[in-house]
Amino acid sequence: MSGRQGDLFAEPRRSPRPYFDGPSDEPDRDERLGRQLDDIRALMRDGQWRTLAQIETATGHPPASISAQLRHLRKPRFGAHVVNKRHIGHGLYEYQVLLQ
Repeated sequence: MSGRQGDLFAEPRRSPRPYFDGPSDEPDRDERLGRQLDDIRALMRDGQWRTLAQIETATGHPPASISAQLRHLRKPRFGAHVVNKRHIGHGLYEYQVLLQ
């Protein structure tokens, strides 16, 4: 019998949550940002176009945070997703996320 046999029944390893730039000694901050990212990704996974205000209404997160999280979604460590942006008039933009 192999000493590694117990590994067959071990819980599957979960990949660690992507890290956010900034001080590494703020786990509460990273947890909050991770929840924001998860909420926005879950909402936008349908590929629909939405304004920051529409995303704010749906998630409860502030527009500045939403904008930052949309930028994060483009980064390889956050999935390298496609985030499209289009101008719809009077300085207003809509965003679409295409998950990779």
